[in-house]
Amino acid sequence: MQTKYFVLLLCSLLFFSCEDRKSESIAAEQQENAQRDSIADFKFWTWITADPKKADSAYTSEFKKYSENGIDAVLINTNTDAELLAHLTPLAKEQGLEVHAWLMTMNRPGDTVALKHPDWYQVSRSGKSSFDDRPYVDYYQWLSPSNPEAVQHIYNLIEGLAKVEGVASVHLDYIRYPDVYLPIGLLPKYDLKQEEELPDYDFDYSDASVNAFKEKYGKDPREMENPAIDIEWKQFRLNQVKNVVDHAYKIAHDNGKYLTAAVFPYPEMADHMVRQRWDKWDIDMVLPMIYNNFYNEGIDWIGFATQQGVNDLAEKNVELHTGLYIPEMTPQELKESIQIAKDNGAKGVAFFDGNALTDEKLQVIKEFKEAN
Repeated sequence: MQTKYFVLLLCSLLFFSCEDRKSESIAAEQQENAQRDSIADFKFWTWITADPKKADSAYTSEFKKYSENGIDAVLINTNTDAELLAHLTPLAKEQGLEVHAWLMTMNRPGDTVALKHPDWYQVSRSGKSSFDDRPYVDYYQWLSPSNPEAVQHIYNLIEGLAKVEGVASVHLDYIRYPDVYLPIGLLPKYDLKQEEELPDYDFDYSDASVNAFKEKYGKDPREMENPAIDIEWKQFRLNQVKNVVDHAYKIAHDNGKYLTAAVFPYPEMADHMVRQRWDKWDIDMVLPMIYNNFYNEGIDWIGFATQQGVNDLAEKNVELHTGLYIPEMTPQELKESIQIAKDNGAKGVAFFDGNALTDEKLQVIKEFKEAN
């Protein structure tokens, strides 16, 4: 009799233990769904760059100004300084802002660790390493996504930011190759014509990349007469970036964070210009930089590019938030641009950058939010 009673008691304890775990699992799932739902609302973001010398009171004032005028989230570049990010995050959250850790990913200008390893850097078809011969601008120092040590260094940086308490996502920027083609509106600045893939702007012919490609396909891209038309060589480079993103996604999620990224306007265009096919990535949210004036386009193009991206993500559980370049926009143009992005399927808009959010433009955002 005692044995029967003991067995019944044990079964009861196991049942309630399983039910408790089930309840905890359901609660965790509901919390995650609630977070997803809150992010799914039309949201306003802004990119900002941190200054370690700036006083806390100045940051509090800045964050309060954003939140009182409709901004929901700040993407903070601390130059991968996790300690500074950990300091600023509660200041922003106290003002009701979501915080995202913004980092330059493949382009790592002035990275003191990477600079000790010249072999980590991408090399152009003309044989120039971005370690010391940088395309376009001096801050273009691109690490190779094919170099295991360079990539591990990037993962370490991502993990450091992902571990910061209170951060909503790790936000990848420059997660691509150097520009094969510049936006047409920027070409006069560099006195360039880019009607084909020019050797100085076609990367990555580093040893790490070439050897990895040769091992897989048995061909040497350095010996190709016209590498621009070799589909395997192009796809290999797209996949090298995808590999970095997909692993970053795992790091972020293992630390309870989302993975977001700033990307080129829509996947086909990104593929053509910077070898970036972001509709194939493991990622939670993308913020395509639909900077219409860079392409000599009107604000109606914001709608076209937004819709292209939304369509390409139709089969994936990935949100798109349109990035707007606002320094040259009037308040009226800003208002129209936000509406155009929303009408074409964006889940929100992100403004580049905080310094360009004048009182007049913040008023537009506030009024738009109140009206919607």
